[in-house]
Amino acid sequence: MSYRIFILALWIRVWHWINALLILCLIISGLSLHYAQPGAGIIKFSLAREMHNIAGIGLCLNYVYFFIGNIVSGNWWQYIPRPHGYMKRCWVQFRYYMYDIFRGAPHPFPTTVDDNFNPLQQLIYWGVMYVLMPLLILTGVTYLYPTLAPDRWFGVDGLLPVAFVHFFVAFLIFLFMLVHVYLGTTGDHLTSKISTMITGWHEEGLEELESTEQDDRIAAGAGAGANAVDAPES
Repeated sequence: MSYRIFILALWIRVWHWINALLILCLIISGLSLHYAQPGAGIIKFSLAREMHNIAGIGLCLNYVYFFIGNIVSGNWWQYIPRPHGYMKRCWVQFRYYMYDIFRGAPHPFPTTVDDNFNPLQQLIYWGVMYVLMPLLILTGVTYLYPTLAPDRWFGVDGLLPVAFVHFFVAFLIFLFMLVHVYLGTTGDHLTSKISTMITGWHEEGLEELESTEQDDRIAAGAGAGANAVDAPES
């Protein structure tokens, strides 16, 4: 048996798929520009340049849409880790990805309306969306309008550090996308998580929810028992 909950509003799903398409265009055109040698590029240099510029501007506008949408809807709260016991929860989730998932163990943190992301997702998504993406956009805009860069920076041409940061951040986002696509296949079924990002409805096995609730009850019982032992006799 399974349960279904609606967790993703239409605006998030629209943003997600537009963002994925734009980043894919940026990766393809960016690689063609980076390896701009006769016969080495994936697409022609002139086309890659136009494609990169247009997709880059689109990414900027889409990020503004995401940023405002998160504030207005309150969705920003999904990206904020709950501090109490956070590192322990991260370790549990990491162990699940590295070992427990291959044994068919239930997910330690089932998706709920209040918590769309597990502890590791909160940390990584926050880093990608609020650190890496702004860096990618700022360095990209500086590249598009090179007069924004200083003439010299750290003793070298002002655009050189910008180019290094832009390429390095783009590489990290590329790695994130690879892992993101793989983890998108780790639902109850191969396409479960992809379906969620299309329809907004999340479906998960009841055994995972029951397992988590049982763990919570055990932890609560252990805490109550410890308090009973520590309580002074009257």
